[in-house]
Amino acid sequence: MQPPSRQDYVSLSLPGLESGGYNNSKQWRRQSCWRKWKQLSRLQRSLILCIVVLLFIFGLATYPTVTEHLRGLGDGEQDTDSKDIPGPTFPPLLPEPDKMAQSALPEQTSQRKLSTESRPVLHNHLQRRGNASEVVAENKAAVVKEDLEEGVTGSWHGPLVDTNQATGGAKSKEKDDSPDDQEAKLPQDSEASRLEEVRQAFRHAWNGYKQFSWGHDELRPISKTYSEWFGLGLTLIDALDTMWLLGLKEEFEEARAWVATELTFDKNVDVNLFESTIRILGGLLSTYHLTGDALFLDKAKDIGSRLMPAFNTPSKIPYSDVNIGKGIAHPPRWTSDSTLSEVTSIQLEFRELGRLTQDPQYEAAVDEVMKQIHKLDGKQDGLVPMFINTNNGQFTHQGVYTLGARADSYYEYLLKQWIQGGKKDHQLLEDYLQAIEGVKKNLLQKSSPHGLTFVGELSHGQFSPKMDHLVCFLPGTLALGAHNGLPADHMDLAKELMETCYQMYVQMETGLSPEIVHFNMHEGSTRDIEVKLADRHNLLRPETVESLFYLYRFTEDHKYQEWGWEILQNFNKYTKVPSGGYTSINNVRDPEYPSPRDKMESFFLGETLKYLYLLFSHDPDLVSLDQYVFNTEAHPLPIWPTAA
Repeated sequence: MQPPSRQDYVSLSLPGLESGGYNNSKQWRRQSCWRKWKQLSRLQRSLILCIVVLLFIFGLATYPTVTEHLRGLGDGEQDTDSKDIPGPTFPPLLPEPDKMAQSALPEQTSQRKLSTESRPVLHNHLQRRGNASEVVAENKAAVVKEDLEEGVTGSWHGPLVDTNQATGGAKSKEKDDSPDDQEAKLPQDSEASRLEEVRQAFRHAWNGYKQFSWGHDELRPISKTYSEWFGLGLTLIDALDTMWLLGLKEEFEEARAWVATELTFDKNVDVNLFESTIRILGGLLSTYHLTGDALFLDKAKDIGSRLMPAFNTPSKIPYSDVNIGKGIAHPPRWTSDSTLSEVTSIQLEFRELGRLTQDPQYEAAVDEVMKQIHKLDGKQDGLVPMFINTNNGQFTHQGVYTLGARADSYYEYLLKQWIQGGKKDHQLLEDYLQAIEGVKKNLLQKSSPHGLTFVGELSHGQFSPKMDHLVCFLPGTLALGAHNGLPADHMDLAKELMETCYQMYVQMETGLSPEIVHFNMHEGSTRDIEVKLADRHNLLRPETVESLFYLYRFTEDHKYQEWGWEILQNFNKYTKVPSGGYTSINNVRDPEYPSPRDKMESFFLGETLKYLYLLFSHDPDLVSLDQYVFNTEAHPLPIWPTAA
């Protein structure tokens, strides 16, 4: 059969339906509307366009308010207690900040939030184990472009962050703002909400410790178990005075009951003299002074007497380790040396124990150490080497000078012993002032391109631009000295270094500082801070928030509170474990997978959260710095009466 020809069909055309049906009818209507639009006068068309633009602008302005109102209605039936808000159900994930914490953010941090709130959350890449820097490099250009479009003057990818903008324009000068300006920066309810946020963080950490590692040294929050160092309930003792200061009565009472019934030092166990002194002896003495409870003094006497065999050395420089059950002390297996920080950062605690017990052996033992080091050769402008031999009492590994690990708290305790004793021991003051001048002369440099002031290291005459996070104790120590009548330029240097320590946080992709940074000093550098792969971990350390606390106490500049608030939010975002506790992380430069280390150090409860709480409080009498001096583990001990 032949196909029909075109003549066999009848063509019928209807308006609006030809060769397109419904779609063409829409086109016909559009054409009709266009003809009507063209028939309007130019004035009529202009008026209509103005009205449309105004309606569009009004809609944009009101949209966030409407959606927030609707969201508030939807959340109204939920419990707003942030500790009860469950985290993501992707173990071992770390959750985003609690809703309560986000709602408590004051307006001062809104601009900083622009560059951080869009960061990916950990659970987006659970199984990722590759090199974190690869992902950072892939996304860097896009994010920097996004920051520029949003009007952010810097970003957390490397360029220096404008701290005035990051804190909502807070002035950096101390006490320059009027009371009205200060009040405008910090809403009246901001202090209460931030203090409560710290309490919630402590409760979350404490609940993890209580549930998975009660009575043991440290919590492993990811694996929901514990690790032992000395087997003496280290986290619990370290946290006692923090609970008391935060007003956590229930938690304190259950911890006290454990100390009364379970804590014993009659154990065949080796402990580190330095760590057990600052955490256990210091924690017990501090809690005794805050509470007046003799239980803690009795326990302090017990552990203090058991540590004394460490001083039975030919040189009177103590061994690093002591068996508190057998009463036998010894150096590490691999050396006969002790580190300078270990032997010179136990004085505050033993001196106070001697004062309380009226037993002179404690103070005499630690004072002898300081007298010997005062007379030793091998210093450079007041700076000391990192090691000392317990047999002959001489410095070893000479020529290397740092304010980081193995030496840091020597300098801190020079000043604090002087303050503790009523500013009477001029030898301590002399050594401290000489050391600070040595830092200025030998270790202080500026980075490129933004000129951050930093403290490097010296090795046999060669300068290294390496700075440990531990060095961030120095701004607070300098400020404390200036508060006690030392040169005013110490406060100026404290402020410069405080800025640098803050930049070590905000220039990282997670907003958390690495353990060690290196500063660029070459002209033409594009970024001030570099971090090696092995140094990218964060251990929940307290040194920066410690110094923020001192700077705020002495200047009343609210920007230091804002910086601490940012740090707390980033701890919540990247280190908080849903099941309870916080964890150290391996990579502060990878917000997608910061790689939890599964360990919560005792100093997170003993120091970091305590200093954050004190930072957010406006009460200068909450542990007055004219009445107490903090040991290097943040345990406050009383300044002795001048007649003592």
